[in-house]
Amino acid sequence: MSLTLDSATAGRVRLLALDVDGVLTDNGIWIGPVAGERVELKRFDIQDGLGMVLLRTAEIPVVWVSGRHSEATALRARELRIEEVLQVPGPRKLEAMADLLARRGLSWEDAAFVGDDLADLQVLRRVGLPIAVANAVAEVRAAASYVTRAAGGHGAVREVAEALLQAKGLWPEMLERYFTEAAHRAS
Repeated sequence: MSLTLDSATAGRVRLLALDVDGVLTDNGIWIGPVAGERVELKRFDIQDGLGMVLLRTAEIPVVWVSGRHSEATALRARELRIEEVLQVPGPRKLEAMADLLARRGLSWEDAAFVGDDLADLQVLRRVGLPIAVANAVAEVRAAASYVTRAAGGHGAVREVAEALLQAKGLWPEMLERYFTEAAHRAS
């Protein structure tokens, strides 16, 4: 387990897959009735969102692989223009990832995956770059090559995005592109 990414490992990453609950969120959900309908709310970290935008700008696809269906997850993914969102039962994550990689013509070595709980272990054991968030369960941290300093839902994905882009030597270029594009949007 490491707190830094080496450029050789990062250089192989052609796709970043993320668990949702516990990685993009703090694992909490709010469920209740609104106007007689069941409503589920989740808290997503805005800095994680910008990290995913920077990865997309660098042409590193980001996909979400969630162990449960949630409209809140689908809504946030649409907002961030996430390429694919796979909402499958936890034990099917490995199969869903295998199908995803096959469709995209990628190998397991081409993928990084960020997880936090037991349902993520099978995928973490197969990908080229297994990543755990700081508050992941012990088994997940043990399977990871990289463990974030930030907890899930509190900037861990942003940390991963920055570490990947820095290790690939793309960070200065992505910052320049971000500021240039932001200036064009503002004018």
